[in-house]
Amino acid sequence: MMERKSNVYGGMSESSNNTTSSSSTSKEEKIEWEMRPGGMLVQKRNQNADVSAPDIRLRVTYGAMHYKISVNSKATFGEVKKLLTAETGLQAGEQTVIFKGKERENGAYLDICGVKDRSKLILMEDPASIERRFIEMRRNAKIQRANRAINHVSLELDKLAEEVSAIEKSISNGVKVADVQITTLIEILMRQAIKLDNIAAEGDAFARKTLQGKRVKKCVETLDALKISNARVKPVIVTTKWETFDPSPAMAQWEIFY
Repeated sequence: MMERKSNVYGGMSESSNNTTSSSSTSKEEKIEWEMRPGGMLVQKRNQNADVSAPDIRLRVTYGAMHYKISVNSKATFGEVKKLLTAETGLQAGEQTVIFKGKERENGAYLDICGVKDRSKLILMEDPASIERRFIEMRRNAKIQRANRAINHVSLELDKLAEEVSAIEKSISNGVKVADVQITTLIEILMRQAIKLDNIAAEGDAFARKTLQGKRVKKCVETLDALKISNARVKPVIVTTKWETFDPSPAMAQWEIFY
């Protein structure tokens, strides 16, 4: 439809009455992302957004536990996870936050996702985190078993080392020791070495296992050397029988003086 209007000079002008209507099938605004200085990827906000946003209270369910936290309404779900770390002990990377049946990314803003005061969130532990924790628990239990076994061998070696020192002292003082005593002690030490070999250890426990193995080796080498020294020691014969002396012929008869 065309409409005529008069201008200030009395002339006539033509203008179009056709107006462009907005399309009913307008495309949804795409979410833009930005990188924060800390390295977190978050939704890009309008520069004119109000920065003085109020705090809101959130109810968080984690298994049978319930938590209440207060956070800025324009915060991200990543910041919510940091608050929940202090409450639950779960690190942010171990958490999965569900809102309205959907897992939320760390960089998503609460207000943009529709989170309001007294909204309810569901916190779950990440399945990969559960598996890692289970593996870590098994590893720690293995290390504890190894440490207990090594401690037991260490206590036994303390006693055996004292016996080795006693034998070494006796031989150095010239006292011969029974060979079976040295041989038996070597066999006992070798059994301790076998126990150490059967201990599955890693890390610090492996280092302690190696140290005890060196103690066994040193004791055995000392006893091998003492066997040679002990063979050179001449036994001292001690008897309780008194030695008798026969009288000389000159002393057989007593002289008689008048």
